[in-house]
Amino acid sequence: MRVLLVEDDDGVAAAVHDVLTAHGHPVERVTRGADALIRHRDADVVLLDLGLPDIHGLEVLRKLRRLASTPVVVMTAHGDERTVVRGLRLGADDYLVKPVRLIELLARIEAVTRRALAAEGTRPGVVEVDDVTVDLDARRVSVAGAAVALTNLEFEILAVLARHAGVAVSRQQLLDEVWGDAYLAVSRSLDVHLAALRAKLGRPDLVRTIRGFGFRLEA
Repeated sequence: MRVLLVEDDDGVAAAVHDVLTAHGHPVERVTRGADALIRHRDADVVLLDLGLPDIHGLEVLRKLRRLASTPVVVMTAHGDERTVVRGLRLGADDYLVKPVRLIELLARIEAVTRRALAAEGTRPGVVEVDDVTVDLDARRVSVAGAAVALTNLEFEILAVLARHAGVAVSRQQLLDEVWGDAYLAVSRSLDVHLAALRAKLGRPDLVRTIRGFGFRLEA
């Protein structure tokens, strides 16, 4: 199991490196979020600190989730409820608050890697609902075989709903996953982009509004 360690604290990085390599897991360490967005392709799991010198770790996580499905374990001193919830909603596979027991850390990253391998064959790359096809990897959408041009935000909204097709997704989760922070995003902007998305798809009943909660892509 190849581990990408994104950590700017030399002491923490050395301790984690020693325990992982002692158990046969090669470790590559980077200290900047920008480097993590490049080097993740060579890793089986990413161990991510949030307090990075260039980009906040949650922004790194959000961008990673747009690029790949590599398992991500957050390991950080930020243990407040809001940050934990945001991290999990943005796609962290596990979340550990420092100080971390190193043997527990080892068990956690081995567990998320096993789950990722088990799910690899079932993760949808293409979602089809009636005559609407959403290719999540190629970022293409078609209706009745005809391509539909969406803006980046429109596609991101549809992609989140497609990954959870048939399941209600809360407004807050959509704002978190698309804009990165439901607390800072302008909620009205979501409604504007959803209206445009529905109009372009020409299927007004495809995205259902769940009053007082959020939205559901009918499956």
